[in-house]
Amino acid sequence: MPTTLVTGGCGFVGQAIARALLDRGEDVVILDRAPSCPVEGARYLRVDITARDAVIEACAGVDAIIHNASLVHTKQNHGALVWAVNFEGTRHMLDAARAHGISRLLYISSGSVVYEGEDIEDGDERLPYCSRPQAPYADSKIAAEKLVLDQNGVDGLSTCALRPHVIFGPGDGRFMPAVLAQARAGRLKVQVGRGTWLSDYTYIDNLVDAVVLAHDALAHDGQASVAAGQAYFITNGEPIPFWDFVSAVLAELGYPPIRYKVPAKLVYAIAAIKETVERFKGDVITPEDGLTRFAIRYMCTHHYFSIAKARRELGYDPAVSIREGIARTCAHLRATGVA
Repeated sequence: MPTTLVTGGCGFVGQAIARALLDRGEDVVILDRAPSCPVEGARYLRVDITARDAVIEACAGVDAIIHNASLVHTKQNHGALVWAVNFEGTRHMLDAARAHGISRLLYISSGSVVYEGEDIEDGDERLPYCSRPQAPYADSKIAAEKLVLDQNGVDGLSTCALRPHVIFGPGDGRFMPAVLAQARAGRLKVQVGRGTWLSDYTYIDNLVDAVVLAHDALAHDGQASVAAGQAYFITNGEPIPFWDFVSAVLAELGYPPIRYKVPAKLVYAIAAIKETVERFKGDVITPEDGLTRFAIRYMCTHHYFSIAKARRELGYDPAVSIREGIARTCAHLRATGVA
């Protein structure tokens, strides 16, 4: 079996990917900057992907790379750090692949690479990249995905990009905790916006299935791979309104329901003021709280995608529904004492 390196393998998504590969019998190397890694059976290397030489050294003996590490930060500050991790870190992974003759690199991108602040309804991979700045996170992911796909076929490297959207599931340290924090603070009695906009979600097990399928598709042994040089939207394929998702979580965990609606423009203005103030604060990146201009635009526009290409070319078929995914996630939150 091959040796596969997973970047960001100590985080929510990276752990799930690494464990799936280990279950298949692959040798797994995890690259992360965490003090320790909870994935048993993997070889852990504590390396910052912004350190080029260390990255290249760490990739010796690796057959494939799944590049998952990124800094998710939708605020307008700390742009230099976000770009250093998301773009320069990706460049370093590609440098390492070339240095060691690694044959495949799978990049975990984002549905946000095509989002321009306007409605996307059943969008597919023919959509162009966003042409105007949104936030350092989205902008850096666009540049990184372009770089990865441009390198397909160079020096024998096959590359591919997956574009999940709003990943959730047991172990999520970002999206669901942010929802719970708002609920505990009593701030989820109010819905932002008076409309109904559909959004996509991706349950973690479904994303991992897609990663394994794409990982295998790139291992073509000299034959043309259908996945090489391609990008794929990966979601549950069942868009629902953002606030319906939040309401389902609140109901599952026994929190009071949403009762009121406020104009999106008002909250957007508040978010703009908040982000302006934060630019003048220190360099510490605080947890996402949903009150950013980027997040408000996301809440108040349609953004859902077709997964037909992933079904057709990778054999992707989401096995866990949103309803079941919410139930599993909330059960885990209760079991771990988080909820």
